[in-house]
Amino acid sequence: MFCLPEASVGVLSTIFSSILGNYMKAWSFGDKVKNLEEAAISSTIEIYVKIQEDLRPTPSKFHYLFNLRDVSKVVQGLCMVKQQSIPTEDIFMRLWVNECCRVFHDRLINTDDTNWFKDLTVDLINKNFKQSPDKDELFSNLRFGDLLKLGGGNPLYEYMVDKPKLLKGLNGSLEEYNSSGTSKMNLVLFDDALEHILRIGRVLKQPRGHIMLIGVGGSGKQSLLRLISFMREMAYNNIELTKGYGIVQFQEHMKGIMKESGIEGKAIAFVMTDTMIINESFIENLNNLLNTGEIPNLMLPEDKEDISNGLRPVCQEKKIVDTLDNMAALFIDRIRENLHICLCMSPVGETLRVRCRQFPALINCCTLDWFGRWPEEALLYVSTEFLKELPECSEEVKTGLAEMCMRIHTSVEDMSE
Repeated sequence: MFCLPEASVGVLSTIFSSILGNYMKAWSFGDKVKNLEEAAISSTIEIYVKIQEDLRPTPSKFHYLFNLRDVSKVVQGLCMVKQQSIPTEDIFMRLWVNECCRVFHDRLINTDDTNWFKDLTVDLINKNFKQSPDKDELFSNLRFGDLLKLGGGNPLYEYMVDKPKLLKGLNGSLEEYNSSGTSKMNLVLFDDALEHILRIGRVLKQPRGHIMLIGVGGSGKQSLLRLISFMREMAYNNIELTKGYGIVQFQEHMKGIMKESGIEGKAIAFVMTDTMIINESFIENLNNLLNTGEIPNLMLPEDKEDISNGLRPVCQEKKIVDTLDNMAALFIDRIRENLHICLCMSPVGETLRVRCRQFPALINCCTLDWFGRWPEEALLYVSTEFLKELPECSEEVKTGLAEMCMRIHTSVEDMSE
């Protein structure tokens, strides 16, 4: 048994400063931006330490579990940009806020906790970055992504100032999706949906990027995943439950998509909803896949032979000696790079809390995106869009109907609580 004490703040700062500093030096960032490297690392570590002390897990906040992977995810996000995307200190500060929000803030489930996080973040910006942004403006305009330039070879992860242009691009992609297949999605992309799209797109861009979307049924989790998968030219994959479907059929399905991502190098978004989990062994297999990139005892000798034959040309291309061990390691690396696990879970009841306690990788290895109640503005926007084409009605009647739909929805939610 080994006792590994938790690393001190000084050790963490040295490790992550070296990673970010060397990256910024290699990509020739401007001197003013490079000078903020220490501020970004020290502020991230301070958030990590304080959030562990002040926001502890409870039965209703079972997912308030933070570890060093969260700090590394922030640094990984900072290393997704190139020097031309970060021309000023202000943009770099906003990038840092965005990455911290995606890792820490998106786990928080009530207003008190989110306000605590925002206040802490603004204090750290004042203290370490020596900037004084407006809090409301800062957190309402965090739009980083590469969704507008996905047609090129290596799209830039950048700050997207032009919101109408982003919405136009997303609606264009939605029309293209609807015209490309038989299943059509009638989506209204309001502000909250836009935020979730950017969060999902950020995770699917990253190697080893996995996400767990938590929200009640009908909140749009699977629809947004379909749209983002289509935009990123990823295969959208899930299981189809049939009579007699069990662990054997599930493992055969997983074996197939692991071969596609590991041998062929195909980018896959594997989507699993809580209603598909008819056997807890499904989650156990996914837990292993999230942790290590493989499922123990899954591959038979003939499967290993297929993997060796398929990866031998890849090894030659990468100038790797094609031993069985090297090809097995390469297979796992390619799976972890190309296969993205996307879980859609409901917070209702105790099922999710029990599963997260039994299978820690669901939280440790996934970025969480919590789908809360749609705000009144979003509901009104949706109802207005759907009623826009209503024939033989005046604008006044359409406006009144849209308002009524929104009021009925919110009042039912309030009475149910």
